[in-house]
Amino acid sequence: MSINEEATAPLRTHRSRAPVRHVTDGRRTQIGSRLVLKELVQRGYPFVVMTNVLGGFALSGRNPFSTHGWNRMYRPTGLMDHNVRAISWPNTDTLYLIATLDLRAEPQVVRYPAFDSVYVSLETSALNHYIDIPLSSSRGDFQKPTTVLYYSANTSGYAGEPVTGVDRVHRLSGDLGVAFARIMPHSAEPERMARIMGQIQHATIQPLSAYLRGQVAPQRRPAVSYPPFGDEKNLFANHFLEVVQFAFNHTEFDQSDQMDRAAVAAFEKVGVVPGRVYDPRRAPEIDPAMLAELHDEVRAWARSNRQKHLCDMFLPRGRLTLEAWLASVATAPLGQPASEAVYPLVETADGCPPNARHDYVIRMSRDNMPPVNAFWSLTLYDGVSGFFIPNDRKKYTVGLNGGMKLNSEGGITIHIAAQKPESAPLENWLPIDRRDLDLSVALRLYHPDLERFKSWTPPKLLRRG
Repeated sequence: MSINEEATAPLRTHRSRAPVRHVTDGRRTQIGSRLVLKELVQRGYPFVVMTNVLGGFALSGRNPFSTHGWNRMYRPTGLMDHNVRAISWPNTDTLYLIATLDLRAEPQVVRYPAFDSVYVSLETSALNHYIDIPLSSSRGDFQKPTTVLYYSANTSGYAGEPVTGVDRVHRLSGDLGVAFARIMPHSAEPERMARIMGQIQHATIQPLSAYLRGQVAPQRRPAVSYPPFGDEKNLFANHFLEVVQFAFNHTEFDQSDQMDRAAVAAFEKVGVVPGRVYDPRRAPEIDPAMLAELHDEVRAWARSNRQKHLCDMFLPRGRLTLEAWLASVATAPLGQPASEAVYPLVETADGCPPNARHDYVIRMSRDNMPPVNAFWSLTLYDGVSGFFIPNDRKKYTVGLNGGMKLNSEGGITIHIAAQKPESAPLENWLPIDRRDLDLSVALRLYHPDLERFKSWTPPKLLRRG
């Protein structure tokens, strides 16, 4: 099999192959097998990406969503725009209410207010990027204030017992994690958005000892020596095993789960074992260029297969395949499962990649509108960077939250164009600059009707000029 053939072949774990023979220089083991390294990158990709994302949320002074420390909360003050570069494939559909969690010493208690919104969901993940949705408006939650207690298997002195006044006790699959609430702010309705913004400011986080007002003694949280974070490709090239070791040390593995067993077994061969201290002097030597190359290869493969996995991404432990796990992380870390949202791409009718050298139109009739129980949106991106395309109107999305105008038959026509077509409603125009720039157009369907979705055909981009 050639390298190109291998890159596009289905992912494999290579279990049937003979053990790798490492080449040694007398001091440190060298790993030169591309197949072995590819499996390590595949199995380690979610851990590295999520450790990187959580580091940005908890510790970065430059990340606009930073909580500036553990067990703190980021409360949004407005919608994202094209200046946001902290997360890939951002959206203006929902506001992010983020709590970063260090659950080693004590449980953390978060109080969520009721929200006057058509859609709110609460998502959690630890460093393994397994996704849980403890609460969602799709299940009737957030109509009243709700208190959630978060803990892990390693939380000192607590094992999940009920606590007076706590509505939900939720266990994370690791002791470092995030609780990530999405709130649709109804930005097309200024008064309603103002109410929702006020509600967001009433969310709070505190340790269990503070919540119980001295009924239990506060526990001192030991310092955590977080690994490097920042540029994802650099982490794979220069800090790969270090970051995976850190993530493993803060992850609860389930040996009855095939995915967990496979990850632990793959890294055990190179000395990365849960509970072990990373020692760069003893770590195997790996060619950084090969790691960087494999990072790009695995990410590209996963992104190219995201459409195939629209309905089985972003799931909890025990419900993911390796392919869907990778597609989840490569698409956008901390996305939602299909029960909450699906993210189909809008492709061109002629099969050519969309480019800003041309204008495009998208038409949906009343009978072919996206099948949702909450709301939908269509968002335009720079197809290379995954960020919004700058424009003076800060208009990147068409939909209920970002603004749209239906036609007299209940359908919609959306324009992606350098100049607004004369007959087009302003709400339905997504501006571009006339230049050679690849575009990406994504639909988001919140609380989708999955039965209707099975037979629904997404619209196409029709080239104009």
